[in-house]
Amino acid sequence: MDDPRQAVHIAWDDSLTGYDFGHGHPMNPLRLDLTIRLARELGVFDHRGVHLTTPPTADDAMLTTVHTPEYVAAVRRAGADPTTFDLERGLGTEDNPCFEGMHELAAGIVGGTVAVADAIWHGRATHGVNVAGGLHHAMADRAAGFCIYNDVAVGIQHLLDSGAERVAYVDVDVHHGDGVQAAFYDDPRVLTISVHESPTTLFPGTGFPTETGGMNAEGTAVNVALPPGTTDAGWLRAFHAIIPPLLRAWKPQILVTQHGCDTHLDDPLAHLALTVDGQRASYEALHDLAHELCEGRWLATGGGGYALVDVVPRAWSHLMAIAAERPISPGAAVPAAWRDHVRAAHGRVAPIRMTDGGDADFADWSAGYDPAAALDQAVVATRTAVFPLHGMEPHY
Repeated sequence: MDDPRQAVHIAWDDSLTGYDFGHGHPMNPLRLDLTIRLARELGVFDHRGVHLTTPPTADDAMLTTVHTPEYVAAVRRAGADPTTFDLERGLGTEDNPCFEGMHELAAGIVGGTVAVADAIWHGRATHGVNVAGGLHHAMADRAAGFCIYNDVAVGIQHLLDSGAERVAYVDVDVHHGDGVQAAFYDDPRVLTISVHESPTTLFPGTGFPTETGGMNAEGTAVNVALPPGTTDAGWLRAFHAIIPPLLRAWKPQILVTQHGCDTHLDDPLAHLALTVDGQRASYEALHDLAHELCEGRWLATGGGGYALVDVVPRAWSHLMAIAAERPISPGAAVPAAWRDHVRAAHGRVAPIRMTDGGDADFADWSAGYDPAAALDQAVVATRTAVFPLHGMEPHY
């Protein structure tokens, strides 16, 4: 029997590619199909202790720990008859078109995240990943930003209901993790940290540094709003200036992370400029923090990412390999069989290496900061708003 301290649960079933808003929509399930195909070709799932688990479908009792019963009923109706629009609840909009089976497929994504969370919390696994998850924009009573149900929020609520008292959530998607923040804004047991492009230039228009938590939960919402054009060096500088010190002060029992890879310079929907190498460095840092602070308990999800061939499969294969404790060298070749499939099935030329040739080096905050630099101004704004609430000095 595998040692549960070394077990990694990865929630996946090919049916999840049915979460499909239709032709031309950015949230194309091809990105998931190609990710799983690439991870298989790289041997990520062959390592001892790695278990692919079929996600159960979350029932209404589970969904309504976060979502209202009225909203769940509306999603069910819209999935049964996709011509049924409920614009007040965000169903049938350009972002969230209705499709057949929408309720069941979205509930399957939730079920995957909850199952992985449960396995970690109860000691059956140390790490867990749901690349289909990370649907962080869905609110209690409405869909938003390609997200029908908020699997991350339901997963965190399940951890709380199972006895967790200190959950840390870190969101590195280019968009603000607004739905997860909203779900726990008044809950002092959950620390939400979102590193995203400035809300002045990108959906959903929230995530300012001044959003720091509700009554009796001050300091438990943390927002790092970065200027457009931020590259690996600046992004990682901001990440390390804020996230490790806050997590060390918070002392979480489990780390939940969302890994939208739409921060990439090739992503068509946003304006940051990271490479796969910078993204990979953040995955390694969060993995290491989980081991340092949470006895390894780490639940990672996917999220945004709309460069379907060139970015998402490589980024999330790196994520799953890191979770499997078998990281892939950035310089490793992309398997020829995967590249041949991409060319034959989709008429695309795929990347040949698991790297973009990016540089993950950055200037550490402890060496000082430039008050005239937009990136450093963003970091100072967040540290000033939040660090004193955790008993820390905001500046060096």
